Amino acid sequence: MGQDSLLEALASQSRLLGAAVALGAEGVPGMSACERDLGAAELIVPTARELKQLRQRIRSGGDPLGDAFCLMRTPIERRGHGATYTPSTIVQAMIEWAAQGPVPLRVVDPGAGTARFAVAAGKRFPKAELTCIELDPLAAMLARANLAVHGMAARSQVLVMDYRGYEPTPRRHDGRTLYIGNPPYVRHHEISPTWKRWLTATARARGHDASQLAGLHVYFFLATVLLAAPGDRGAFITAAEWLDVNYGSLVRDLALDGLGGQAIHVIEPTAKPFEDADTTGAILCFEIGSKPRAVRLRRAKTIADLGNLDSGQPISRNRLAAAHRWTPLTRALQRVPSGYIELGELCRVHRGAVTGANRVFVIDALGDDLPPEVLFPAVTRARELFAAGAVLKTTAQLRHVIDIPADLDCFEDHDRKRVDRFLRRAKGLGVHNRYVARHRNAWWSVRLRTPAPILATYMARRAPAIVRNVADAHHINIAHGLYPREPLTYSLLDRLADALRASITVGGGRTYAGGLTKFEPREMERLMIPDVTAAGPPA
Repeated sequence: MGQDSLLEALASQSRLLGAAVALGAEGVPGMSACERDLGAAELIVPTARELKQLRQRIRSGGDPLGDAFCLMRTPIERRGHGATYTPSTIVQAMIEWAAQGPVPLRVVDPGAGTARFAVAAGKRFPKAELTCIELDPLAAMLARANLAVHGMAARSQVLVMDYRGYEPTPRRHDGRTLYIGNPPYVRHHEISPTWKRWLTATARARGHDASQLAGLHVYFFLATVLLAAPGDRGAFITAAEWLDVNYGSLVRDLALDGLGGQAIHVIEPTAKPFEDADTTGAILCFEIGSKPRAVRLRRAKTIADLGNLDSGQPISRNRLAAAHRWTPLTRALQRVPSGYIELGELCRVHRGAVTGANRVFVIDALGDDLPPEVLFPAVTRARELFAAGAVLKTTAQLRHVIDIPADLDCFEDHDRKRVDRFLRRAKGLGVHNRYVARHRNAWWSVRLRTPAPILATYMARRAPAIVRNVADAHHINIAHGLYPREPLTYSLLDRLADALRASITVGGGRTYAGGLTKFEPREMERLMIPDVTAAGPPA
């Protein structure tokens, strides 16, 4: 039976459980009542030939049970538990980093899934006690089976519980614990108010602030600080957003005070660190209680580039503490080639105006309801720039933004009546009471910026679209406008747009879980580009 056929044959709960039991899952200590309840259901045991294939593949380093689990439950179905399974290349890189330090006597794998980290650690540290913590009872049973096949049952336990409530048994001997794994990524919307209060109160007790918008992986870092003893070490791979966003500030604080951050390895979004999820990846290596003078930061273009997790450019603790965002520090020390400059030396970058109510202020077609002088063709959707290619030549396909002057006395009687009718309709929809409208001098006046000669998208799962705006279209806040500080000829503007398209990558912005990359105006201004105003090509 081929690999795909074997996985397909296993991809049902009764078959997976049957395989797990037949492979020795029940011999691993710590089985919970909910796992026994699963086992009480009708099981379909694989054939002797299938079991032999499973054992061979597991012992050779594969995880066919985990692969079949991912085949049975789609990424959307696993999202509630934040279950994203880590490729073996990443697991091995993290284990090898751990092996460069003192040999651990205990290994804790929080959010263990099918025990990929625990199994790898068990191989590398043959005398270590292994603890897997997993909330999903089916995944826990598969973890038990993997540990049993590798002959690790006697020194392992699998606990079906929430890692935040884990209380390890008192240590029977001295020695270090290794905390290693892939904490589950669950958005804050799925986290209960009780746990959110736990996060903020527990962080405050340690002198840190914590946002209740934080995802579940942030909780795991804090829980580890509470559990671990000085000298314990660890490596977690998570979504990289904590490096930059406000609700990830607790992890940044803990990395400098408590966790003892040693190194951070950011995996480029284009590398897709997780096969079944469009998300980012960052590995934080730490040693509890340590306060090194610097933390090593590094960007890996591919998973294969991870290699030795001891490498990276040292960034001082003081510099990290002063920075609100850490991703730019992974790029700050790159050598600036001769003949290159920052985009900001040539252009100011401004996000487009916020209407405050697009369904009111953005219309699809011109009509007789408003005077034409308050209707402006504008880029109102990012896909309009992606579709335009290199040059936006016409506004024919664009929608119009209603931008009424603050002084209504400028209108003649007939036009004033048309404007007043629109304002009454907008008021009836409550537009005047919305946040943006209430903070404008005149709630109805959008105040579009003048057309920018170059437009750029700033949030997508790809590099920004850079478009020459020869049609003089306006733009709202779905795009940035690039405004030269000094007048540039059409030829130089074309060269600048070409240079940006050749230079800009997703790595220049901040990347969020889900794979979205965002460029704030100041981030875009810091992009390095050839100096198109220089005489001749850059060196």
